[in-house]
Amino acid sequence: MSIYRFPIALLASLALAGALSAHAQGLRLSPRDTPAVPPGAQAVSQAADFIVAVVNSEPITNREVALEVQRVTQQALLQRQSLPSPDELSRQVLERMINERAQLHLARETGVRVEESSVDQAEQTVALQNQIGVAELERRLAADGIEKKTFRKQLRDQLTLQRLREREVEPRVQVGELELDQFLQTQQAQASQAATRQINLAQLLIAVPEDANQELVAQLLNKALQAQKRAKAGEDFATLVRELSDASDKANGGEFGLRNEDRVAQLFLDAAQSLPVGGISEVVRSGAGFHVLKLIERRSSSGLPPAVVTQSLARHILIKPNSQVSEAQAKERLLDFKRRIETGQSTFATLAREYSQDGSAAQGGDLGWASPGMFVPEFEAVMNRLAPGQISEPLISRFGVHLIQLLERRNTELSQAEQREMARRALRERKFEEAFVSWAREVRARAYVEMREPPQ
Repeated sequence: MSIYRFPIALLASLALAGALSAHAQGLRLSPRDTPAVPPGAQAVSQAADFIVAVVNSEPITNREVALEVQRVTQQALLQRQSLPSPDELSRQVLERMINERAQLHLARETGVRVEESSVDQAEQTVALQNQIGVAELERRLAADGIEKKTFRKQLRDQLTLQRLREREVEPRVQVGELELDQFLQTQQAQASQAATRQINLAQLLIAVPEDANQELVAQLLNKALQAQKRAKAGEDFATLVRELSDASDKANGGEFGLRNEDRVAQLFLDAAQSLPVGGISEVVRSGAGFHVLKLIERRSSSGLPPAVVTQSLARHILIKPNSQVSEAQAKERLLDFKRRIETGQSTFATLAREYSQDGSAAQGGDLGWASPGMFVPEFEAVMNRLAPGQISEPLISRFGVHLIQLLERRNTELSQAEQREMARRALRERKFEEAFVSWAREVRARAYVEMREPPQ
């Protein structure tokens, strides 16, 4: 098993840098949208500034807390989430900031470092998640009153915390065979008690106007059938949605998100009933028009792993930065490899055998069939965005710099051993959350924290 296959879904990952950064959720906008000045920005700028807490000699100011409260509030509004009272929200924000400052202090003391190239990669990931370029991302940040250096510092801090937590928390998480048996028995018992099933569908909608005549309806049906044909032929469904769908959810690939089946139209449930994960439905007619559906995920609320998963067959070339080769130089070397492969000067397998610094080199970089969760999040997120045959841009992970090629995807039924391994990862993830909370408390307890009253 390769070293970059990792059993825990981390709290923070490079692939989720957009979600973790202080402003990325607010940037999930249509390309036509232009961010306005956030509500309360003027009030924040006029807020009195004074020190509210000191963490290991580092101050936290009232204005910093107010800005973070403003960001959290704006994000909650965008996601239609409820918030506690203003006083409670401020208290929670300050507490989180104290914990993060204490952890960042520990990271600096113990030598955790994040190179500029890793911050560059995180910034590119945020831009990619929002379907814009880095220049447009920076323009939107500036329009929102956020300086580039501030945003990059937030990314750097999140990457630092991620690496610290990986190093400090992961060794605490162990899952024994007896514990795994008990976990499976509990989950199976819950599943047998008619647990609520959940489903995540993506839709491509070809809207039909209410007053459409038969000729127009036939044209639109043909358009839907062509879209379905392209999806079944292997074209990326999210790309087809953005190109063709008339639905308002096209920006996120048409996904509804995981929800209980009683919250999904029966018409859609019937169409998806016999689909495997990743399967494409027949064209479905509703009052809104013609729908093509893709089954993204199906599971019960018991938490048992699905019996059928989408597996990926990929290969990679890994270069590990060292005192002679920086991350930037490794990226340049891999970009040259990509150019040579795409122009036919060499093959991926040949370059992997010659240059990859990984156990898979002898197999031409072949990683074998992998189920979801088998790779570190930053690697898997990039791989999942590739179409079969496509080669990624160089990717920085905790193990080095990778060039990835996706060879094939398939839907497969898990063996009992594979389901057991997925259950083990689920249990480790649950235990990681518990271990992280305990560790964070320990870090906070060791830190010097002084709370200060506002000036009279």
